[in-house]
Amino acid sequence: MSTEILKNKKILITGGAGFIGSNLIEKFVYQNNEIICLDNFITGKKENIIEFSDLPNFKLIEGDIRDIETCRNAVKGVDIVLHQAALGSVPRSVKDPITTNAINISGFLNVIQASVEANIKRFIYATSSSVYGDSKELPKVEEKTGKPLSPYAITKYVNELYADIFAKLYGIETIGLRYFNVFGKKQSPEGEYAAVFPKFIKLLINHESPVIFGDGKQTRDFCYIDNAVIANELAATTENKEAINQVFNIAFGETNNLNELTFQLISYLSEFDTEIAKIKPLYKDERPGDIKHSLASIEKAKKLLNYNPEFDVHNGLKKAIGWYYENLR
Repeated sequence: MSTEILKNKKILITGGAGFIGSNLIEKFVYQNNEIICLDNFITGKKENIIEFSDLPNFKLIEGDIRDIETCRNAVKGVDIVLHQAALGSVPRSVKDPITTNAINISGFLNVIQASVEANIKRFIYATSSSVYGDSKELPKVEEKTGKPLSPYAITKYVNELYADIFAKLYGIETIGLRYFNVFGKKQSPEGEYAAVFPKFIKLLINHESPVIFGDGKQTRDFCYIDNAVIANELAATTENKEAINQVFNIAFGETNNLNELTFQLISYLSEFDTEIAKIKPLYKDERPGDIKHSLASIEKAKKLLNYNPEFDVHNGLKKAIGWYYENLR
């Protein structure tokens, strides 16, 4: 698979200072694209994009997708939108559904409406495995979702509905990427809503026990960041008409339970600090809204996008562990 297929385009990346967004910028800004980053820094970090600030083909707009005029300004002259901006986290949405709805639904609507007004050809957006909700079916197949289990999941499902209707009504080409537990460099360990890998790694580096909610037998299909970046590139450049106005699972297609992964993290980090090998996880009650098992079928993405992820969770962790250790200490 070519690693440089998105070139010579003007690309808006919303949420570009976030974890996934900043990795997208790093990939595409060095492929002779002009990058516009729109971020309000609620969860994004300026240090994630500081390395791009002096590049002539990079522009930062500090603004909020909840403001339609900000969105209209950001899309001017743009060829492709990679919409990553969102207020993530199931627990945060349970605690504050109003803000989650305002950013993830009203903000999404502003960005796609501005894109239609600007005659942007293609709109790629981040959705989530959380839309599968209470579906017990494994692996998860795109056309079979259950009832959402959290406000966050509802917002992502609504994004998919809006993208579908905008494609049908206004002709904009949309592709939704249902991310499954993406991890890698530039992922923040801060706050109560941090993703599991950076949060666990930060605790282990500090010789503290990571907390597992439930019995640790819950399974996840983890997706290394490079897989997600390639998926965006394929979605932005595909000429397969069957792929347009579709949603795709973006994962590795392999399941791992949290107990196994926690002890693997301990093993990898022990190579940097032998004291970490002595640490054991703590177990607490399950959290409301959490999904017990998650495994993606990636057959649709393979067939229509030519998506063939290179990194499983083990290879991804091996590649990322040095960055985590150096940056989370």
